Amino acid sequence: MIRHQMSVAVLAAAIVLGGLGSGVATADMSKAVIGAFRGQLVISKADLPEGKNDKDTIAKIKAAKLTTIEGETRDDVTYWHFSYAAFLSKTGAQKLKMEFYNGKQLSADKTLDGIDPKSSLLTGEISINEDEGLAKGKTYTIKLVTEKDALVATTSLTMK
Repeated sequence: MIRHQMSVAVLAAAIVLGGLGSGVATADMSKAVIGAFRGQLVISKADLPEGKNDKDTIAKIKAAKLTTIEGETRDDVTYWHFSYAAFLSKTGAQKLKMEFYNGKQLSADKTLDGIDPKSSLLTGEISINEDEGLAKGKTYTIKLVTEKDALVATTSLTMK
């Protein structure tokens, strides 16, 4: 019995860590909250806050939404790490790409796979650095697009 419990714990840890490795997870949230942010990519320092009711949750998410993110410099390269919640305008994709645009110029991208095609809310964490194409002090339009380049969520973010 103890061996079985240990196996279950190891399997659960592997599933959780596997989800973190891909940087993609889905979250349960009310339709009203999802509707309030539909088509938006919310960047935050941590997971989305929850309130006592939908109105409170919407207010807390708006307060947690970042427009600027501080980077951390290691070995002369600046790294940015942040949580995101994508309130998808349409579902059905199993793979999405997070694209960082400086004006009309694509500067960097990250592929997100293992997505539940039925979920309209996608949450996860991203780590990206200057070596991948971003520059400190620039503001980027971040677009979440399908493999067919359909835009499903967007936001603007300044890298400090």
